[in-house]
Amino acid sequence: MSGTGTYLGMPAFPKAAAESTRNTTLRGNLRHATHTIRDKRARAVAELDDWAQLRAAGAAIKNRTLRHLDHYLEQVEATVTAAGGQVHWAADAAEANRIVTGLVRATGETEVVKVKSMATQEIGLNEALAEAGITACETDLAELIVQLGDDLPSHILVPAIHRNRSEIRDIFREKMADWGRPAPEGLTDRPAELAEAARLHLREKFLRAKVAISGANFMVAETGTLVVVESEGNGRMCLTLPETLISVVGVEKVVPTWRDLEVFLQLLPRSSTAERMNPYTSMWTGTTDGDGPKAFHLVLLDNGRTDALADTVGRQALRCIRCSACLNVCPVYERAGGHAYGSAYPGPIGAILTPQLRGTDSELDASLPYASSLCGACYEVCPVAIDIPEVLVHLRERVVEGGEVVRGGTKVTIRPAKGHAAERAAMRAARWTLDHPGTLRTAQRLASRTRRLHPRRLPGPGRAWTDTRALPEVPAESFRDWWKRTRGEGSGK
Repeated sequence: MSGTGTYLGMPAFPKAAAESTRNTTLRGNLRHATHTIRDKRARAVAELDDWAQLRAAGAAIKNRTLRHLDHYLEQVEATVTAAGGQVHWAADAAEANRIVTGLVRATGETEVVKVKSMATQEIGLNEALAEAGITACETDLAELIVQLGDDLPSHILVPAIHRNRSEIRDIFREKMADWGRPAPEGLTDRPAELAEAARLHLREKFLRAKVAISGANFMVAETGTLVVVESEGNGRMCLTLPETLISVVGVEKVVPTWRDLEVFLQLLPRSSTAERMNPYTSMWTGTTDGDGPKAFHLVLLDNGRTDALADTVGRQALRCIRCSACLNVCPVYERAGGHAYGSAYPGPIGAILTPQLRGTDSELDASLPYASSLCGACYEVCPVAIDIPEVLVHLRERVVEGGEVVRGGTKVTIRPAKGHAAERAAMRAARWTLDHPGTLRTAQRLASRTRRLHPRRLPGPGRAWTDTRALPEVPAESFRDWWKRTRGEGSGK
């Protein structure tokens, strides 16, 4: 059956990260993998003189599409239907799971093969299918490792990044037989042997599968074409061999034209796998007699996306093309790992996307905007120029202050999250002080004159901050007083 791991009920990020950062094996795996990927990416991007222009074009295309999303989604429905496909609209995860489960049941099959899909992870599709007696078999190598290990993905591009070769060998030896063809006798941890074991195991599933489930990297509105890019060929097998193909795709994945798609097919591979182009780029438009699946179903998933679209600051998260570049440069992700985020979307992009899709009502979701040092490295590498630090600060304000948001298409006023009263008081005091220059000068001088009495650690709610940081020393003289003493009150120098 599908892996039983679930993100529900996971602790808030600080607690989860405190535990994961003590795992030296995990940190070693993450450090090696992320540094390797980001160094390769940097070299691949440096090959293009017009990378900055491509990045700006990608952001502009996404912004234009999001502004007119209703129009392009209706166009997708019309073009997919005209090409022989069927379109289903899912307002939330429960509806999407209901639709997919019903479609699989209608075929009479009890096993499906799956292309790696963030959207299906987001809605917990594997678990929903398992409850209906349907086995969903992951075919991406990393997803297979995660599934066999009854684990959870921890990276957008490399879901099993937290596992090393020896761990993978042990998982294959112990669990492959439970799902089908067992691992070969005497399997070692050599990459070639592990890949061959996975190939033999999956080939049997590909050849007998009647139903496949996929996501999509892009949907081209003008033709109703869906696009999946991948590096192993498993996607090509899933998308062409079964009789029925069901694709679950977030509504934000639409691009207007083939010319727009060209931009993203340059941005995505270099930012994700550091390749000039993906080894496998599969495209399909509806159904064709005698070629590919006989039935194609497209499930357009909202699940909080149109609510995020209503937020003029936060909506830029919907530009994301799931390249994972932000994870590979993030110092917080590198040390905490993906599981600490409690979401299908880990790392910096998850810290801004998940609280918008799920809201900030839970302790976990309210903690995610704080899972960042605001160093800005994520923004620098994002191929569609999402200003992740800006959105993080915006969401922190929402957590602390509450306010008006859109939920289920309706404007509501949410209350501040619990546990932030001291932060609110501190920010309001700081705002009042900064609005009164005389008070600010007095506070600075008082802080300087009492600096020898200052504690090394903050008390109360501030204690957690100084658990891992040194409290900055207060200078003997404020900048204002230094300037006045050295330059004079009226100096223009």
